[in-house]
Amino acid sequence: MWIYEKRLEYPIKITRTNPRLAKVIITQYGGPDGELGAALRYLSQRYTMVTPMAKALLTDIGTEELAHLEMVGTIVNQLTRNVTLDEIRAAGLDPYYVDHGLGIYPQSPSGVPYSAQAMQSKGDPITDLYEDMAAEQKARSTYEYLLDLIDDDEVADPIRFLREREVVHFQRFGEALRYVQDYMKEKKMFYMDKK
Repeated sequence: MWIYEKRLEYPIKITRTNPRLAKVIITQYGGPDGELGAALRYLSQRYTMVTPMAKALLTDIGTEELAHLEMVGTIVNQLTRNVTLDEIRAAGLDPYYVDHGLGIYPQSPSGVPYSAQAMQSKGDPITDLYEDMAAEQKARSTYEYLLDLIDDDEVADPIRFLREREVVHFQRFGEALRYVQDYMKEKKMFYMDKK
């Protein structure tokens, strides 16, 4: 059960449109290392975690990723608000516009729609937590690459916030991994020891 507060996790107030920037930022909405995949990954993996702490962590971070999805969608929306057709063409956003108008759609900047094939839920707590740590590092890298392209602090500020949350999630998954490994060792639950 979740309680939804009708506000963003971090404020976003972009006053200058930039459809070219929106075209690349959309990757964190539905690209291969984006927030949609992260939310679905963690909310799916929680069922096979072996400790209440790990289940709770995956639920907490999975729901926070939904909040990040909302933030990225807001950024893209504000960057494209009231742009003209000439601005859409100049930004190379016309193929996206033909398929989606200025709606927010989960895809990579190259136009590849979101696919669950970009995520994994293996059912092995150790494997899944390593997957989660790698996913957080890939998202962090993507946010850093986006920051390389952003020269507007109104856009960079929430992107920096999102990047820092990836670092925190990576750390929390590392803590959970050590905890789950200790628990499984104590309970003699090593999946890898099956013969």
